[in-house]
Amino acid sequence: MALLQTNKDLISTGMKEFNVLLKQQVFNDPLVSEEAMVTVVNDWMNLYINYYKRQVTGEQEEQDRALQQLQQELNTLANNFLDKYRTFLKSH
Repeated sequence: MALLQTNKDLISTGMKEFNVLLKQQVFNDPLVSEEAMVTVVNDWMNLYINYYKRQVTGEQEEQDRALQQLQQELNTLANNFLDKYRTFLKSH
């Protein structure tokens, strides 16, 4: 079953906003540890998921699927960001 268009739009918006947040990060001294950055990024993801949780529509099953998809998409973006951060840490 396909997601409702409203929820697809919310997921797209959430991904775009989260990606903007990640791209705004500047890596400079003092550097935070990899573990601390993972915690920060996980907190950001939870913030976004909780924000969009109140906006998804449809039956409970539809809402759950939409939030699960949002979480997967944000997780992919977060993992890419964290990979770049790990690379940056290794180069310094």
